[in-house]
Amino acid sequence: MRTATVNRKTKETDIKLSLCLDGGDVSISTGVGFFDHMLNSFATHGRFGLIVDVKGDLEVDEHHTVEDTGIVLGKAFAEALGDKGSIERFGSFYVPMDEALAFASVDVSGRPFLVFDADFPQARCGDYDCAMTVEFMRAFAFNAGITLHLKSVYGDNSHHITEALFKAAAHAMRLAVKENASGKPLSTKGVL
Repeated sequence: MRTATVNRKTKETDIKLSLCLDGGDVSISTGVGFFDHMLNSFATHGRFGLIVDVKGDLEVDEHHTVEDTGIVLGKAFAEALGDKGSIERFGSFYVPMDEALAFASVDVSGRPFLVFDADFPQARCGDYDCAMTVEFMRAFAFNAGITLHLKSVYGDNSHHITEALFKAAAHAMRLAVKENASGKPLSTKGVL
């Protein structure tokens, strides 16, 4: 099983996270309801086992909770993938959600980069600031060591746009981390 457990404690957050790339239980508790919904969607659509428990300084706002969770989830992916020697490496996926359409493309390359193109008509979804979506995805991509492109093609509802982005990212990651039959890195260099 390709698994990782990562704990991170700072003055702003205390995070315990367990990940299994090949499935398992999903339990999310961050104290931010809409963010819990997004992480649950990410785990479900990626078919990942994911246990997340976060205690953050929500009396300030959700910024540290969301960004630090992205850091820890990224580190867990990097650890669970190990040398990345037998994965498909690339994944791309479109997700429609009512009037919204989102696209994600990922390269599990060891070269972290994020391209994020999304506007949110409504600033908030419940207790979640939609501007935190890019912060989460940047923290995730850079700590996982992946190149991640995310685009909201169109949409009128920030809930639908955000959820479509998280689901598209999950499906792209699911495809990229799938084990291939060759057992060899998908790279002309022979290593990722």
